[in-house]
Amino acid sequence: MNPLQIQVSYRQIIQTAAPIGLALMVPQLNFIINNIFLGHLSEEALAVASITGVYYLIFAGIGYGLNNGLQALISRRAGENRPAEIGKLFQQGIWLSMIIAVLGVLVTYFLAPFILKQVIHSPVVYQKTISFLQIRIWGLPLLFIYQMRNALFVGTNNSRYLVAGTLAEAIVNIFFDYALIFGHAGLPAMGFNGAAVASIISEAAGLLVIFFVIRGKGIDKEFSIFEKLQWDKQNNQSIVSQSGPLVFQHAISIISWFIFYLLIERNSSQTGLAASNTMRNIFGFFGVFIWAFASATNSLVSNVIGQNRSDLVLPLIRKIIALSSGCALIVCIGLNIAPGLYLSLYGLDEGFVQQGIPLIRLIAVAMVLMSFATVWLNAVIGTGNSRITLLIEVAAIITYCVYVYLVLEVFKAGVFWGWVSELLYWSVLLSFSYAYMRSEKWKGKQI
Repeated sequence: MNPLQIQVSYRQIIQTAAPIGLALMVPQLNFIINNIFLGHLSEEALAVASITGVYYLIFAGIGYGLNNGLQALISRRAGENRPAEIGKLFQQGIWLSMIIAVLGVLVTYFLAPFILKQVIHSPVVYQKTISFLQIRIWGLPLLFIYQMRNALFVGTNNSRYLVAGTLAEAIVNIFFDYALIFGHAGLPAMGFNGAAVASIISEAAGLLVIFFVIRGKGIDKEFSIFEKLQWDKQNNQSIVSQSGPLVFQHAISIISWFIFYLLIERNSSQTGLAASNTMRNIFGFFGVFIWAFASATNSLVSNVIGQNRSDLVLPLIRKIIALSSGCALIVCIGLNIAPGLYLSLYGLDEGFVQQGIPLIRLIAVAMVLMSFATVWLNAVIGTGNSRITLLIEVAAIITYCVYVYLVLEVFKAGVFWGWVSELLYWSVLLSFSYAYMRSEKWKGKQI
């Protein structure tokens, strides 16, 4: 078998997913360490970080959607054994990501201040949010190019190279977080905004290391990545067709989460907002292997279909789910054994810990549900039917937004019942994704 073509086995799944998981774990560890530093700075800083973090995640999610579509295309070309087309797709992904990054900067400077001023209740939170975001957004072009390396490495069965750039990013981020937030190593004490500067520097470091990996391992020559860096209308249309619905899907998904945090800010205490911020960290850090198996599903399903072996798709998905749900159950049990231990890391008072414990227990259960839903949803992406994933996401988001608005804004039911929305959201995603894949209407789809 050609090395670009995968086999349907547990070993292949783990070989693909494990490096993705490690690569995802490090930036999530960065988020947690960053928030631990901010928690020791003040509860207010940790609370504001819940809004700034999710805002930036909106644009990161857009890049992730572009990356997912590109990954499906690269994996399909790998399965078809067409290496020359892989470099062309990667180049056009970079072009498109830079256009979106410029738009992200413009939105943050000229539109976001007006919108956020209307919805953020506290003037202090508003000022700190805008100040931070107008620094942080300059890391977006670096982040987008950095994300594209996922599509290249995972789509060509080189996921083992993902870890190098991520480790560099983590080390640099931790150092500059500590130095710039509190003013150490001869650097100014920038407080909350120091975290924004540290993140940009770390993204640049990670991108630089990935560039050297691509050059040093000869990946650039194998796929002609840096040759003829010109606009290619045909490949751009393919990427836009495949990624466009995914970009919109991830954008509206995280925007709905942003709305959730704004509603928490409007209808809860600062402690409730700070505790909710840590739940995002839990989803990110403890869910890395769930997301890794989901990302691997996209690539492996697309590769298998490219080999004209569609009959193996459902057995492949069942094997991935066995691994993904197993990891989720371990995490669920672990978080329920000692939820207070994790919350104590943030250095805040007992009220913060007590409010966070029931939220952690709820999130732990939601992650088990997520382990099924993300695999089935990414299987749909791997088939090339990204428009179907968009429709599934829209159905889930509408359900989610209606629920959180009624619970938080109308009935004032509190933070815990707001977070119950996660169970609802993942249930809708799972139901529709599973039904579509079982229908086998995806067979014969060309991308």
